[in-house]
Amino acid sequence: MAQVGIVGTTSWGTTLAILLGRSGHDVRLWARNESDAELLQTSRRNERFLPGVDFPERISVTADTSEAFTGANLVLMAVPSSTVAHNAASVAAFVPPSAVVISATKGIDATTGRRMSQVAGEAMGRDDIGALSGPNLALEIAEGKPATTTIAHVNESAATVAQGILNSRVFRVYTSSDLVGVELGGALKNIITIGAGFIDGHELGNNSKAAFVTRGLAEITRLGVAMGARAETFAGLSGMGDLVTSCYSGLSRNRYVGQELAKGRAAADIVAGMDQVAEGVATTRHAVALAESLGVDMPIASITKAVLAGELDQQAAVEGLMTRAPVAEAPPQI
Repeated sequence: MAQVGIVGTTSWGTTLAILLGRSGHDVRLWARNESDAELLQTSRRNERFLPGVDFPERISVTADTSEAFTGANLVLMAVPSSTVAHNAASVAAFVPPSAVVISATKGIDATTGRRMSQVAGEAMGRDDIGALSGPNLALEIAEGKPATTTIAHVNESAATVAQGILNSRVFRVYTSSDLVGVELGGALKNIITIGAGFIDGHELGNNSKAAFVTRGLAEITRLGVAMGARAETFAGLSGMGDLVTSCYSGLSRNRYVGQELAKGRAAADIVAGMDQVAEGVATTRHAVALAESLGVDMPIASITKAVLAGELDQQAAVEGLMTRAPVAEAPPQI
């Protein structure tokens, strides 16, 4: 059995801890302060994010960084994108050089447009950070429902090590060498998910939603390829798989944002009232900036950005997409 350190008592960090604990691994969940650690260690639940789900015996919660990561074979980072750099820097000195480090955060850095593995790597002084991404709704996995994911790493042996630790009878893990594509699929799909929620909120129908999701996949693939990803990765679990799950599940935070936008609420008010982070709100802004710098056409992302900023009314947003000049349907990678 492996020793695993997890950065973040988020819903996803806690879920990964529960998943690994149930498989018999020794899991140390790192909390940001002593009071949080004591509460979780004593109650043996994360009632804030996963109410009613008990911790397996092999999970321990601690705010002691040395205790959490010394001797770890695998380290998983599951914190909001805005805190990845800070958290990675905080644990860097305690993570063994031999440990496989995997980012499980889906987002793009606000300042640089970098992927989360790059952000964590710079903060930790490492160039070997991998990524985990796929159709992974935390609550379903915590409840023991079957799911799949992809671990991407530039080092095949490191990906295989992480796969061997995380794979179980209810969590099937695939590997990929396309780190760029796996990370961008997980981050960029949140943009499309907001729009899918908007469509549901306005009851625009299944035809429009199917078209929107399909063209959205083509759009994020274009940006991904321009940034060095392989087009086929976006047809896999971390691309289409994650996109479909997020766009159709009532558990999706980004879909919720779109539904609330359809009610006429301002994006800032929606985000302020949420207990968890909807990464797609910030990712939309960063993706549009990247697309403009790379000369990539992203009409869905651009209109979503305008709606989120309150610069475009909702009817105009729909008309803006529907009245664009008709063109031939190009393959997703074009």
